[in-house]
Amino acid sequence: MEKKRIITIGRQYGSGGYDVGELLAKRLGIEFYDKELLSRAAKDSGINTELFARADEQPTNSFLYSMSLGTSGLHTGFMATPDYLTNDKLFALQSETIRSIAKEHSCVIIGRCADYILRENPDLVSVVIHSDIERRVARIRERTGMSADQARQAVKKTDRRRAGYYNYFTDHNWGGVDNYDLAIDSGRVGVEGAVEMILRYLELTK
Repeated sequence: MEKKRIITIGRQYGSGGYDVGELLAKRLGIEFYDKELLSRAAKDSGINTELFARADEQPTNSFLYSMSLGTSGLHTGFMATPDYLTNDKLFALQSETIRSIAKEHSCVIIGRCADYILRENPDLVSVVIHSDIERRVARIRERTGMSADQARQAVKKTDRRRAGYYNYFTDHNWGGVDNYDLAIDSGRVGVEGAVEMILRYLELTK
């Protein structure tokens, strides 16, 4: 029986981590989860997808999302405060979805602290994709048409947001090499090279 593989991809903004994850999933013939996690978490919890999208990789729980739960509140497990959901509660619900998916089948999961949430899963391979800022700025400019200054600000702002989210919900530091099985510089090896490195790692550890 083939070993289950759960690969999580952490990524700096503009490093191509999404593309690495998507291509890796295709090469392995397994499921790929990025924004799809939000829809699945919404379905599992009975909560509107928009609420998960608004809290997606946001670090703070200092504001409340007001909503009318109606009968869907029966599925949340948070009946003590039926009119509100904090980011913390949405994160807890999303974490349960991530664990459920990991039990079901092999998959690639992008971001959302999945490496931390699944850290005790024996099938986990955690990867972080990084690159120098100039290459990341160039990539964002190519994909969005932003100016160099705009792209640089977008890279810095998104990295700060992702770091804040990760550091808030875990006891690890975002991007810390001790948190991952593999750290790959996509600026040096490219997206396809990064995929080949992960595939080789999987082969060596099967």
